[in-house]
Amino acid sequence: MTTNVLRSLWAEPRATDAPGRMPRDWMLVGALMVTALLEGALRDDVAWRPFATTVAVGLAPVLLWRRTHPLACVVVAFGTAMALGLASLLGPSVGLDTMIYVLVLVYALVRWGSGREIVIGLAVVAVAAGIGMIPDHVGPTEVFGGFAILAAAAAGGAAFRYRAESRRRELDQIRGQERVGLARELHDIVAHHVSAIAVQAQAGRAMAGQRPEAALEVLATIEGEASRTLAEMRAMVRVLRDGAPAGYASQPGVADLVSLARRAPVPVVDVELPEDLDDLPPQIDAAVYRLAQEALTNALRHARDASLVRIRVVDGAGTLRLRVTDDGRIDPKRSVNHGFGLLGMTERVQLLGGTLRAGPAPEGGWTVDAELPTKVRR
Repeated sequence: MTTNVLRSLWAEPRATDAPGRMPRDWMLVGALMVTALLEGALRDDVAWRPFATTVAVGLAPVLLWRRTHPLACVVVAFGTAMALGLASLLGPSVGLDTMIYVLVLVYALVRWGSGREIVIGLAVVAVAAGIGMIPDHVGPTEVFGGFAILAAAAAGGAAFRYRAESRRRELDQIRGQERVGLARELHDIVAHHVSAIAVQAQAGRAMAGQRPEAALEVLATIEGEASRTLAEMRAMVRVLRDGAPAGYASQPGVADLVSLARRAPVPVVDVELPEDLDDLPPQIDAAVYRLAQEALTNALRHARDASLVRIRVVDGAGTLRLRVTDDGRIDPKRSVNHGFGLLGMTERVQLLGGTLRAGPAPEGGWTVDAELPTKVRR
């Protein structure tokens, strides 16, 4: 168990997104240098005053590299402290109280360093601390207190590192969920438009011999559908690419079902909507549109000889119900292979706390029945 923990720590990479040098770092170093100079000048009991003051002032700029080179900073600072401890064996204790700022380097080592840098750096810190306590002949209480302070600095770095990593993972998870949702939107958009193009192409082929002018109109409609498909697909792909800028247009909602029906290449798409749509939550509004779009796409692809598709949206007490039916003959493949479209519809509805039923209707055709709460759970 311990071996696995140490191996995992040793393989830990450096913390991501370490900030560069900032103005406050220069202010910190400047304040420490002034403090060290004042202590060296005003304290009466400083041994080797010029040397101790020079060391305390000269080490302060090391803090400027504590995030980018945490191990090197620890080795330089605590190696110097180790040398001062050895020098103290020959006489009085050498060093200024201001040098307590080296604790910041212990924090930075654990906060920003890799696993092997942390292990090596903490070993150097422990050795330097042990040597520094020898000349003072400290007792067990002072030894415990000294190492407790070092441990607190390291624990602070570990706590902030864990917090930042947890936040990063949470953001990655949110981005992943958003990308899945965007991929579902891309499927809905492309499937709907391509199905419309296919139906229009079949109609144009049938009319080409008898009514060439009607076939030209169909080709114009196909061109328009293809252009919309490419535009929407390119916009969505830009969003799915990492780091690419994306401009978000307003999402279509329930009110846009009328225009969706007008573009559908079937004889009749009958849409019935509630009068008041202003209070719908944006998630529900967009979800109902996408559900109806997917159901209409499935009707175009699978309902044989369909002449009528009905889209009904009913606003109930705290719920919004969508019902899409067609009068076509059922494709046997549709009953056994629901495909990704119906799976995406089900996931979308469940995420919003609703229910969805889809299947053959008793009177013939296919029915999609979804019920969504108008108050989205948070």
